[in-house]
Amino acid sequence: MNESPPGAPDTTPGEPRVPPPFPTGLSAQPQPRAAGWEQATMERLMFATLEEQRTARRWRNFFRLSWLALILFLLWAAFHRGSPAADKSTPHTAVIEIKGEIASGADASAEFIVAAMRAAFEDDGAKAVVLLVNSPGGSPVQAGIVYDEIRRLKAKYKKPVYAVVEESCASAAYYIASATDKIFVDKASIVGSIGVLMDGFGFTGLMDKLGVERRLLTAGENKGFLDPFSPQTDKQRAYAQAMLDQIHKQFIDAVKLGRGARLKESPELFSGLFWTGQQAVDMGLADQLGNLDFVAREIVKAEELVDYTRRDNVAERLAKKFGAAIGDGAVHALKAIPSLR
Repeated sequence: MNESPPGAPDTTPGEPRVPPPFPTGLSAQPQPRAAGWEQATMERLMFATLEEQRTARRWRNFFRLSWLALILFLLWAAFHRGSPAADKSTPHTAVIEIKGEIASGADASAEFIVAAMRAAFEDDGAKAVVLLVNSPGGSPVQAGIVYDEIRRLKAKYKKPVYAVVEESCASAAYYIASATDKIFVDKASIVGSIGVLMDGFGFTGLMDKLGVERRLLTAGENKGFLDPFSPQTDKQRAYAQAMLDQIHKQFIDAVKLGRGARLKESPELFSGLFWTGQQAVDMGLADQLGNLDFVAREIVKAEELVDYTRRDNVAERLAKKFGAAIGDGAVHALKAIPSLR
């Protein structure tokens, strides 16, 4: 009888050999397989983290380049006002737009209009200067400055200057146009309004009804006579009316000097009324019907148009919108001072 060596499992010849059971506490899953799963998971997490970092870096670079482009654009805009694109030696018609309210600080201010006119008159290639007008009026002071400069530049450079009216040329805008050699209008344009006004509000009756007392201290008898919360005396009203009459006379004299014998005298001519373009031609306030292209082609004989208009650049507009304009609007809202135009 054969005996198995010590420690050998009992086996019977012809029976399959059964492996011993795993030790208690050990898993039947092979250890190397568990380690491979954890490694693959860690690799996926690392790759995902790297991809996220790459994406974040791309976006950072994109925003940095965008800010750099914006800064470069603002720097370019701060020093660029838009000079004429044509060669100065090429014959052309110089165009200067007068659009919107004529006022200090506006696009149609005397500062911008005068600077544009000087550049146009000094340009040898500009055969004539055309003021393209579309304005309801504005400051008589700003209009007077432009009027005087037109007459000075015409005498100095011996170059014709015309006004071409689009929708409207009223009040201070017509003040300026009357200094030109000829005024061209559309048959439906609004022209005239040769007058001056001072407007405002008075709240004294409302304050009496509400029982509100206005406490205004002044040094000078008439210092506060434009205050909307204080009553206006007959003497103060007469003083304001005399001032308006004087400015109105200055306006009338300027129109008569500019238009001369072309004006058809009538009682309503300087009454502040306005007329259509066709009526303005009949009354001598304008010379003939015509638009910008017609004037350049038929009158100036230089069809190429070059815009000399001076405007605020982007940086200046942002500064006005978010700075001075806000403060100026707040002051006007608080004071409610009557305007003169």
